[in-house]
Amino acid sequence: MASRNFYIQLVLRVLFLTATAVLLAFSITNTWYILLFLSTSTLIGQVYSLIQFINRTNRKIAYFFDAIKNEDFTLRFPERVAISSFKELNQSLNRVNGLIQEVHLQLQMREKYYQEILKQANIGIMTFNEKGHILFSNPTLERLLNHSPLNHIKQLQQVDKGLYAIFTSFKPFERKLFQLTNEREQIQLALKSTQVVLDEKPLLLVVVQDINEELDEKETDSWIRLIRVLTHEIMNTITPITSISEAILKYYHDSSGEVVGELDKNKIASAAKGLQVIKSQGSDLMDFVQSYRSFLYVPKPDRKLVPAKNLFDKVQVLMQRTPEDTTQISWEYVPEDLQFFIDEKQLTQVLINLVKNAIHSLEAQEKGQITVSAGLDKQQKKFIEIKDNGPGIPEEMIDEIFVPFFTTKEKGTGIGLSLSRQIVQLHGGSLKLYSEPHVETVFTLSFP
Repeated sequence: MASRNFYIQLVLRVLFLTATAVLLAFSITNTWYILLFLSTSTLIGQVYSLIQFINRTNRKIAYFFDAIKNEDFTLRFPERVAISSFKELNQSLNRVNGLIQEVHLQLQMREKYYQEILKQANIGIMTFNEKGHILFSNPTLERLLNHSPLNHIKQLQQVDKGLYAIFTSFKPFERKLFQLTNEREQIQLALKSTQVVLDEKPLLLVVVQDINEELDEKETDSWIRLIRVLTHEIMNTITPITSISEAILKYYHDSSGEVVGELDKNKIASAAKGLQVIKSQGSDLMDFVQSYRSFLYVPKPDRKLVPAKNLFDKVQVLMQRTPEDTTQISWEYVPEDLQFFIDEKQLTQVLINLVKNAIHSLEAQEKGQITVSAGLDKQQKKFIEIKDNGPGIPEEMIDEIFVPFFTTKEKGTGIGLSLSRQIVQLHGGSLKLYSEPHVETVFTLSFP
């Protein structure tokens, strides 16, 4: 309504200006000086009035937007004015101002609500811009880093120079672990970053979490499972030795406990067989201990750049497959010039172990298929994947599969997968398992 009245008044003023201009032209043509003076004065007055009319409206609108920009919602325009168009315009501006004020209050309430959630979160949260200025950090982060307030990432140098180096080189979607040591304790921090955009300016959002409790629980659980497996293996070896030793000792003692002077040939033969079993069990126990030592003393990787093609070719040669092997194995890598910064000998050992495990799982299956692929993931990190279409690994065994000495094979040592994971971790990477029974089983080696 206000805009229509304004439009009508503007049209009327323009029409009057046009009529006055025509009258002025007519008076000039006929040299009517009195009419020329009157029409000129009227035209000047109308132009001045039109300018004032437009400027008055523009000033109101300009004041209105300046007030909104400065979040000043106290501005009110008078609604008791003589000109109806201005009255309706002022009413409209006041109504819009009220609506914007209501929305602004709702946004402020929502912002305070979210900020309170972030303050109460049990993980540290920080956002900073390209220049390192910290726009937000919650109390949990300041407590974890034992530093408050945090205004710039340079302050992290006072906390730990290594932590500062991580933040200065942090890229979006990166994950890193850092052990922070202070005068009170050691804290294992997990850091994860992501990029956000605020007012068309990129910011880095970093989430920091103390994972000491989770690591302690995992470590305790791992020890329990390891001790369970070790106890099982050792007891399986010691029990026959104990029972056979007791049986042999009985051959040398009579009912009164005295040592027997002579033995018949049958008892001597039985004793010899028993000693042979003891020797065999002792050798197995020695092999078990030796495998344990090999797990504990993995040498530091001697890394160099190795093309994916050379690595795969070497593994294929060392696999020593026979014509009777029916399982199909395909080898893929993209791009063609893909390279890994690895210890070639150690990674070859890992791949051979994983591929042989896949072949073993497909022994009783027709049309077994194994795919070994290498490439770059979405974060441009290098990976190697070993996939098979075998029976898979039951869900209840997935947590056990990497426990040292745990095995489902009759003649297995249970050291292969745990040793493979340790080798990959020494390279700064990870070895993960995904299995969907009777569909696919995937071992993924990820590298930084």
